[in-house]
Amino acid sequence: MRLPATAAFALSLLYALPVQADDSSDIKAVVAAQLEAFKRNDGVAAYSYAAPNIRQMFPSAQMFMTMVEGGYAPVFRSSNAVFGEMKEEGASFRQEVFLTDPNGQSHIASYTLERQPDGSLKITGCSIRKGNDISA
Repeated sequence: MRLPATAAFALSLLYALPVQADDSSDIKAVVAAQLEAFKRNDGVAAYSYAAPNIRQMFPSAQMFMTMVEGGYAPVFRSSNAVFGEMKEEGASFRQEVFLTDPNGQSHIASYTLERQPDGSLKITGCSIRKGNDISA
């Protein structure tokens, strides 16, 4: 049985799209879960959201937590996480998260994530910049 050309074209477009309908909610769930794990000081849980590239640089949960605490303090003990824009970047996603550090300063964490072969999303990186507000 042959499909009409328009049906075949429509199916090819459907399968060519890398975005899944639940990408945005999955991304928010992964980032929020890691932020909560940091608050609980649960290194094993926080590390479970790290992509293979991060795990290669930091081969244990303890090493990962030490790096995050020292270099990503606004993420390590953040509050008031508000999710901003999510963008596709090729096979990756970028999620902006507005955070408040323990001193009341706002920060914007820009997370990158990739869907893994098993279908899960893992965090491949994070960069932080100060927010534009005036802290108390």
